[in-house]
Amino acid sequence: MTLTRREALGLSAGAAAFLAIGTKVSFANADATEAAIMEFTGGATPAEGKISLDTPEIAENGNTVPVGVTVDSPMTADSYVASVLILADGNPNPAVATFHFSAISGDAEAKTRIRLAKTQNVVAVAKMNDGSTFIDRKEVKVTIGGCGG
Repeated sequence: MTLTRREALGLSAGAAAFLAIGTKVSFANADATEAAIMEFTGGATPAEGKISLDTPEIAENGNTVPVGVTVDSPMTADSYVASVLILADGNPNPAVATFHFSAISGDAEAKTRIRLAKTQNVVAVAKMNDGSTFIDRKEVKVTIGGCGG
């Protein structure tokens, strides 16, 4: 196979661009995740309990990881879940989704699919209408090719 001069220059320019910006992709870390949690909670440290995160232990495809969240709340005008934040601490931006609820929502539960770049913790934080906050964390192993390793 022979390359023309134009093709060689194009490949060289592409390789140079990749080296210049392509390798600088950064992922969120625990500090960015904790900062996002503190911003969501208004600086309050969330308590354990009341919120349950449902994720697979092993995700064979990181592109579509099912995530469910349920918050134990009577969902009345006096006591209801205002919002739930889902975070993934290994993604470039840790905040993945926010769900908003009201007293007339019935149940405080939501399901979605998220993309995980690698094995990491998925975090769910619930904010109640009285300002109290609750947290749950689960580690999700993302495998390549479904090998489980």
